[in-house]
Amino acid sequence: MKKQGLIALLALCLVASVFLAGAAGTGGPNVEFARTTIDVGIVVSNVEKAVQFYKNALGFTEVSGFDVSEEMGADSGLTDHQAFHVRVLVLGDEESATKVKIMEFPKAPGKKVDNRFIHSSLGFSYLTIFVADTTAAVEQARKAGVAPVEEPYQLSGGNFYLTLVKDPDGNVIELVGPKR
Repeated sequence: MKKQGLIALLALCLVASVFLAGAAGTGGPNVEFARTTIDVGIVVSNVEKAVQFYKNALGFTEVSGFDVSEEMGADSGLTDHQAFHVRVLVLGDEESATKVKIMEFPKAPGKKVDNRFIHSSLGFSYLTIFVADTTAAVEQARKAGVAPVEEPYQLSGGNFYLTLVKDPDGNVIELVGPKR
C-alpha cells in the first residue's frame, strides 16, 4: 500500500511540475477563449425599468432570455434556492456581440451599493460602451429621459469624449467616442 501511495504521489508531482513548467513561460495556463467579449450580469431592483433604460437610452436590443431554476441556482452557487428569469440585451447582431443579462429577485432584494463615484464601492464599478457618435448617443439618452452626469468630457489626444450616464439603480455607464 505504501509503495502504491508513493507512486501516486510521484505521478501527481510529475503532472504538476509539467503543468507549472508550461505555465511559467506564458504567465499562466493557456486558455483558449471562444469569444473575446464578455457577458455582464446585472441584478436590478426593477427589471422592467432597467430593460427600458438599456433599450431606449443606450440602444441595446432584447433577445430571448432564459430561466434559472431553484435547483440550478443553488447547485451552481448562484443563489440560495432562488429561481429567476434573465432578460438578455445585446449590443449588435454578430454572435460575439456584448450581452447584458438583467435580472431581479423580488423575494430576496439585494442591497444597493454606493455608486456616487467609481471608487465608492469595491467590485465592478462601470460599463464602457464605445459609440460611433457621442452627440447622437447622448441625444438618444436624453430622449429616453436620461441626463448625463456631466457634459461630455474631451479626452486628450483628439476628438474623443467620455460621457457618464446612470441606469435606474445608479450603475455607471461610460459612453466613449467621437463627436460628429
